[in-house]
Amino acid sequence: MSRELSTGDPAPALRLTAHDGSTVDLADATRNGTVVYFYPKAFTPGCTTEACDFRDNLAALKGQGYDVYGVSGDDPQELQRFVTEYHLPYTLLSDPDHAAAKAWGAWGERTINGETSEGPLRSTFVIDPSGKLAHAQYRVDAQGHVARLVSELSDAS
Repeated sequence: MSRELSTGDPAPALRLTAHDGSTVDLADATRNGTVVYFYPKAFTPGCTTEACDFRDNLAALKGQGYDVYGVSGDDPQELQRFVTEYHLPYTLLSDPDHAAAKAWGAWGERTINGETSEGPLRSTFVIDPSGKLAHAQYRVDAQGHVARLVSELSDAS
């Protein structure tokens, strides 16, 4: 299992291919606050719920100054299909070798339907403009997670 990050830790480097084929480097994106969430796989029920929850709460996050990036092991073409089908107005990033997930601690042992395996862990991070983690949450519940995050960020400001 990879090491979990904590509030105050510097955000690990993140340079990945986006759903539109461009390259996104988190170091360029942290001028404002940034939310990075890791999810297991596009088009699965929990991941679709979470992606649409970010979509539906994006105005509140943007209103507080946050940009949003979703990261999974899906290839850019699959991510583009996901963005198109669910009208996701933020950037999805492809992490095919799971190196970013491992660096962020979003990879480890998990149990699905009674089977234990190693894989992606649904995790959410908030990075402040200095590039440090203001919030790190692992094994989040896809249902209602983003609304709770928006509320926490609103209370903190």
